[in-house]
Amino acid sequence: MAKAQKFARDDQILAVIGPVNASVAIQSVEVYSVSKLAMFSSSKSATITDRGYHNVFRVNGRDDVQGSVGAEFAASTLKVKSVYVIHDTTVYGQSIATSFKATAENKGIKILGFEGTEEKSNFVPSMAALKAMNPELIYFGGIYSQAGRFFRQARDEGVNAKFMGPDGMDSSDLVKIGGKSVVGMYYTAVSGPVSCYPESKEFLGDYKRKFGSNPGTIAARSYDAVSIALQAIGAVAGGGAKPTRDEVTATIRDIRYAGITGSIEFDAKGDLRRATYFVGQVGSDDPTKWGDNKLVKRIEVPSP
Repeated sequence: MAKAQKFARDDQILAVIGPVNASVAIQSVEVYSVSKLAMFSSSKSATITDRGYHNVFRVNGRDDVQGSVGAEFAASTLKVKSVYVIHDTTVYGQSIATSFKATAENKGIKILGFEGTEEKSNFVPSMAALKAMNPELIYFGGIYSQAGRFFRQARDEGVNAKFMGPDGMDSSDLVKIGGKSVVGMYYTAVSGPVSCYPESKEFLGDYKRKFGSNPGTIAARSYDAVSIALQAIGAVAGGGAKPTRDEVTATIRDIRYAGITGSIEFDAKGDLRRATYFVGQVGSDDPTKWGDNKLVKRIEVPSP
């Protein structure tokens, strides 16, 4: 928050890219809204944009839609008839699990259980009951560090369900923890690997030459956010006068931008009018091959 307040006081700053963390972003919005400073966030929490602040923009999809996309995939592609839903009790995990559950029920999938757990390591005591339920799919709303152990113990205890989760699973550490148990599981994401965007080839090459590694999954989205901010500032400054924050924000809101992640246009909330979601599948228990995971499906959905 100290940095947000520092940025807000500096009238030379006309736009901020970030933060990523939802709780920090939610607090930062309050600061930036008072100072009318445009903020781009890659946080997926619905709260970021649902409060109606005019200066807030999101360059990727939302968790509530991500949960629904996962349930839609489970129903239409995996064609499962029953699911057990568990979450880690965090705002992220619970909200995305709740969204998954609501859409799954709407699609006719039977919800055999819905619960939160703060257990981090020993899930064995609950596995007998879970095995007796015999769900076709287990959906874990949460992060790989907890889910990897849960899935490994479930498989060790004879649970034969398919596994699925949100982008909290999108880490090579998932297979370090879960091993062969998580090979074949599905996970959704609001940002795919940079290589999956057709227009990102030049950016990918430039990044690897500069930093000696592949960019992370939010790198391309962040690049587009910076480009939009610079284009808006340039458009306002075209007459020679110093742009105001209000002018920059208004220009961003009306912008239509062809970025390396696709066409970008914001709705009244600051969300993308149409956001792309991805479904990946773990292909190997070798962490070094995480980048080779299969992109199973790419889905474009209007923001709510």
